Amino acid sequence: MDNLLSLAMIWASVILSFWFAKKTSLTPLVYYLVAGSLLVNFGLLPTEPTPFIQGFSEFGIILIMFALGFEENPTTFLRSAKRSWGIALFGAITPFFAAYLLALYFWHDQNIALLVGLTMTATAVSLTMMVLKHENLHLTKAATGIITSAVLDDVASLVLVAVLVPIVAGNEVPTLMGVGIILLKAIGFFVLIFLCAISIFPIKEKEPSDNHLSFFDRYGLNNLLAFNDGRDATLAILMVAVTFGAIAHLMGLHSAVGAYMAGLIMTPALFYIDKKGEPINRYKKTRKIIDDVAFSWIGPVFFVNLGAKLLFDLDLIVSVLDETLILVLVIFIAQVSSASLAARYTGHYSYEESLMIGFGMLGRAELAFVVMDIGYVHNAIFTTEVFYTLMFTAFALNILVPLCIRFWTPYFNASRHAK
Repeated sequence: MDNLLSLAMIWASVILSFWFAKKTSLTPLVYYLVAGSLLVNFGLLPTEPTPFIQGFSEFGIILIMFALGFEENPTTFLRSAKRSWGIALFGAITPFFAAYLLALYFWHDQNIALLVGLTMTATAVSLTMMVLKHENLHLTKAATGIITSAVLDDVASLVLVAVLVPIVAGNEVPTLMGVGIILLKAIGFFVLIFLCAISIFPIKEKEPSDNHLSFFDRYGLNNLLAFNDGRDATLAILMVAVTFGAIAHLMGLHSAVGAYMAGLIMTPALFYIDKKGEPINRYKKTRKIIDDVAFSWIGPVFFVNLGAKLLFDLDLIVSVLDETLILVLVIFIAQVSSASLAARYTGHYSYEESLMIGFGMLGRAELAFVVMDIGYVHNAIFTTEVFYTLMFTAFALNILVPLCIRFWTPYFNASRHAK
């Protein structure tokens, strides 16, 4: 019963967030985060989410990333990946060293500084893509640049976690073989995605009478989606999304990356069915259902749950206020400038697109909280002050993402329409 009440309150806060977002012309993401914080601090939600709410939340982020990949064009994504290496590289290295040096100055501890740097490395792409979705910018070149850079960052961050955490925690020093295995797993996952894209996921619609049908055309995933006249297509692709998420997790990547890649390689050709001699494509109908589930009633739970991680303690807030404000300012400047300059001069994006990419790389969520948990809960490396500084910093950066994107959207749109 407690789980159901918690879910009811979360959904009520989501509805209120929609209302406030409409009144203020801001993305509801801001209000999801604020609502989660208010609910937990007023005792309406537990400080530690129950397994049910946590699982619901994790499923929400998988759905969001799958829906975003589902709307993306795989050809556009691959083309953007070639342009995004500089954004991923400089957009990760610069905030890492900025946070590392600042933490070393604040707390004079090498281990703390290394983990603080790692906390500020990877981008919370799900947050940014939700904001861009709200602003109807999620299919732009800038949005694709953000997601491809974030996927590359995710792989690099996993390697850093594997290398730095054992050193900082005082465990055995990681071996070259261990790091190599992590890289091979990540590469293996993307090879699997590629093989699926060229085999069981058809690119073009084909008539059943076509003499050139391959084995996968006749017996592949498109036949599963066509089962029962396509009425079970939504269930089938959700099964695929969760499966790819689980595979990504087994390969050492975040499950949301797997879900995004599953959506990415699902083309409209998969949803073509021949119903009583009449060709029908259920792609648009299925996508509408997925969008509704992902962005209206399951996905938002993830962000409310994320906001619930911020607990108010007046004495602690006062004691870490200076460090938090400085860290937010430094990371903001380091992240936006490095990602924007890399987008402009290595990816050759326009000035407006480059700055949008810089703003889009500001968020900190999944990996940041994993590292905080490792440093504070499991290994007691972080002091309470360090932990709260990082929590408030991550929260502030997440709030800045929708605000900055909202501010820059008119200039960004003006440049697009001028072309």
